[in-house]
Amino acid sequence: MARFAIGDIQGCAEELRQLLERISFNADRDQLWFVGDLVNRGPHSLEVLRDVRALGDNAVVVLGNHDLHLLALAFGARATSKSSDTLAEVLAAPDRDRLLEWLLHRPLAHFDSERGDLLIHAGLVPQWTCPMTLSLAHEVEAVLRKDPRVLLTRMYGDQPDRWSDELAGVERWRFIVNVLTRLRMCTTDGRVELKIKGRPEEALWPLRPWFEITRRRSADARVVFGHWSALGFVSSHNVLGLDTGCVWGGALTAVNLDDVPSPLSIPCAGYQTPDD
Repeated sequence: MARFAIGDIQGCAEELRQLLERISFNADRDQLWFVGDLVNRGPHSLEVLRDVRALGDNAVVVLGNHDLHLLALAFGARATSKSSDTLAEVLAAPDRDRLLEWLLHRPLAHFDSERGDLLIHAGLVPQWTCPMTLSLAHEVEAVLRKDPRVLLTRMYGDQPDRWSDELAGVERWRFIVNVLTRLRMCTTDGRVELKIKGRPEEALWPLRPWFEITRRRSADARVVFGHWSALGFVSSHNVLGLDTGCVWGGALTAVNLDDVPSPLSIPCAGYQTPDD
């Protein structure tokens, strides 16, 4: 069995199909790890959801910020779409309830204890260990599945911006969601910056890419993530970054997790520009 991790798809269905051909995916032997953001901004979010859901146990999917945004729209927790959203087809689909129920039950983090690989969408603050990350993710998942509106109406916002074990309730949930689905840069003491989307050098000290923080407590696991298209492919610091900007005109990338991490990519003409 091979395990392939795949970067942010964001509704680029044709590129996903081409990539699966490129890696010679075989449902009898292979597993696919998706870093989240299956949907939005690309043209065919509905097709991507249907295709990935149809993979059954061959697919491991974690939720990204765009996946949560779709759920927020669907459950009435977000009243209006953004101008760059391409989710109307999903929301109007005859099978939307089945697709949304499936998406609702995807985790925020997945850990392969045998191989030591942790799958998330965005990042980790340096204070979190791998077991702690899974425990915090499960807290939010339980709230999301029990009553989606309770979480989805309250997850938007950038505060609190620093981790504390004393965080509770809505503030705790929001911080966990922001770290796992939005984080790119933070400080050594766990202050997060959620506005920066560009290259690491655009940030001022003491902000650094989360995975470059010295002595981060999750360093014993190999972390597979996406979310940061300006960063491109990354294989260093015991992390694999796989968002290579397909929807922006970059590429959709896969890596064999059980081999030397050499990226296999399908180019994309681009469906939106970074300013959209």
